[in-house]
Amino acid sequence: MASGTMRYWAAAKAAAGLAEEPYAAESLAEALEAARVKHPGELARLLRGCSFLVDGDPVGAREHETVRLAEGGTVEVLPPFAGG
Repeated sequence: MASGTMRYWAAAKAAAGLAEEPYAAESLAEALEAARVKHPGELARLLRGCSFLVDGDPVGAREHETVRLAEGGTVEVLPPFAGG
């Protein structure tokens, strides 16, 4: 199991009530499920529409179960942004 840091931005940060927290997971799917359990309600709902960067690389349309997390890595949680 890899451990690292999950960083929340903008509305995700407000919904989680913190800017970052540690994770312990093998895949992005596992890390997100743990976040949903820790932060039920608004963050759990918001995560469905977020984009993610794993160690600086966009996840895009890849299945979250296939995105492996590295020891000491970083997951950036980016909610949809308004504006143009």
